[in-house]
Amino acid sequence: MGAAHSASEEVRELEGKTGFSSDQIEQLHRRFKQLSGDQPTIRKENFNNVPDLELNPIRSKIVRAFFDNRNLRKGPSGLADEINFEDFLTIMSYFRPIDTSMDEEQVELSRKEKLRFLFHMYDSDSDGRITLEEYRNVVEELLSGNPHIEKESARSIADGAMMEAASVCMGQMEPDQVYEGITFEDFLKIWQGIDIETKMHVRFLNMETMALCH
Repeated sequence: MGAAHSASEEVRELEGKTGFSSDQIEQLHRRFKQLSGDQPTIRKENFNNVPDLELNPIRSKIVRAFFDNRNLRKGPSGLADEINFEDFLTIMSYFRPIDTSMDEEQVELSRKEKLRFLFHMYDSDSDGRITLEEYRNVVEELLSGNPHIEKESARSIADGAMMEAASVCMGQMEPDQVYEGITFEDFLKIWQGIDIETKMHVRFLNMETMALCH
C-alpha cells in the first residue's frame, strides 16, 4: 500500500513538472525501459541502434540534445553522462503537442520552450549565439546525405541563409558589417509565423520502431 501510494505521488509530481498525463507517463516509461535495456539510466550509446536515427544527418545533434544541461534545466552549459527517467520526461516535454485547453499565454510559453530547445541544438558552445560556423556545421550535416551537393556548395547555402537571418534581425546589412550571430531573440523573430508543431516530432521513439532494436 505504501509503495503504491508513493508511486502515485511520484506520478502526480511528474504530471505537474512535465504536463504529461499519467497514461502518457506510463507509455513513456515503457519506451524509456526499451531504450535503456531495462536499466535506470540512458547513456548516449543507447541511441546507437535506433533505426530511425541511423540515417538522420544530424543524429549526433539530436542525441546530444538529450544530454544538454540547458535542456535538462540543470545548468547553462555542459553535458550529462547519463539521464534518468525524470530527465527523459523533461526532454520529451519539449515535444509535447499544444493542448487545446491552453490559453494564449500558455501556448506562447510552450512554443518558446520548443524553440529554445531547437536553438540549443544549433548553439553548440552554449554562448547564447548561433555563429556562422555553427550554422554552417548544421547545414553541412543536413546536406551531407545528398551526393549531388559538395561541401563548398553547402557552405555557400549556409552563408546565404545566415545573411538572410541577419537581415531579418537587423535590417539590410552593409557589405562591411560583421554579424556576430543569432541570439535567441533573433531566433524567435526568424521562426515567427512558422508552425513549430510540424517541425518537432519524435518518431524514433515509437514503440514499433523500438521493438526492432532488440
